[in-house]
Amino acid sequence: MLVLTRRLGEEIVIGGNVFVRIVDVQGSKVRVGIEAPQSVSVDRREVHERRAAFIVKRRDASAPFNAS
Repeated sequence: MLVLTRRLGEEIVIGGNVFVRIVDVQGSKVRVGIEAPQSVSVDRREVHERRAAFIVKRRDASAPFNAS
């Protein structure tokens, strides 16, 4: 894991086309803005995990039943 220190208004660039900017800092809370192409999915981790679980459930539900 790469750990970086950034100040308000500073950015991190990922892959040349994803920009992460520190937009607000209040105490221990940091707000970030993320600019990425529409083809790049950007989610909070808990949302990403929920979507991944839903895809697995949907895939399993559509799999043909094979009783051996």
